[in-house]
Amino acid sequence: MALDTRELFARLIKCEAGGEGDTGMRAVASVIINRSEIGTGEFSRVSNGGDVRAIITQTCQFTCMKEVVDGTYNPQNVYNITPDPEHYAIADWALSGNTDSSVGNSIFFFNPYSSNCPRYFPTRVGVIYNRVGDHCFYSPTNAYDNT
Repeated sequence: MALDTRELFARLIKCEAGGEGDTGMRAVASVIINRSEIGTGEFSRVSNGGDVRAIITQTCQFTCMKEVVDGTYNPQNVYNITPDPEHYAIADWALSGNTDSSVGNSIFFFNPYSSNCPRYFPTRVGVIYNRVGDHCFYSPTNAYDNT
């Protein structure tokens, strides 16, 4: 199924953070924009000057972009998600260059399924910036520049 960038982004927002309310969804959308705008490391090469779609579709970044996880069909993927008007509105907001200050320059996030956020992103390329809802957000460390 061919989806344009806006549609794909709205679906990803709903899939990754649909239960996190407006603030959580804006935070996740901000990470994607931050990745597309960073001037160093892996995401700079992937975005090739700001390609948001390339960031969204980068292999092994978002579980919601995978139809199969660990050899099992993943029913919670963007191709099975139907965005609501709020998801399109957040995608439009982010695609217009907006980011949420609650996550600063964060380029990583994950849900630790715990009340605590680890200090470092699992590979030490990010350091905790903030927690928004169930997600921990991480700013890049100097180690990220070498990715």
